Amino acid sequence: MEELFITPLQPWSLGEISGSEKVVKGEEGIAAFKSVFEEAINDVRKTEDTLAKNQYLLATGQIEDPHTVSIASAEAQLASDVLVSLRNKALESYNEIMRINL
Repeated sequence: MEELFITPLQPWSLGEISGSEKVVKGEEGIAAFKSVFEEAINDVRKTEDTLAKNQYLLATGQIEDPHTVSIASAEAQLASDVLVSLRNKALESYNEIMRINL
């Protein structure tokens, strides 16, 4: 049987697990936060490059499976949506922290 070409999503690891919650503190927390955004940005770049390559192959008639273009398009859109959602949540969190009166 043919091997599937769709790769499953992998969970992101955000530090050590303490009980049922993940705990990160200090510099480790900053590094974890930064790595999540870097990974999301790299995913957007990678999926956009794959989409552009598949669109080129489709336009030049060199692609065997035309449906891979629509799959690559959906992956690129999902990666962009995840990045935008992460950005929005980070901004919401920042604004909430700024509203706290100490």
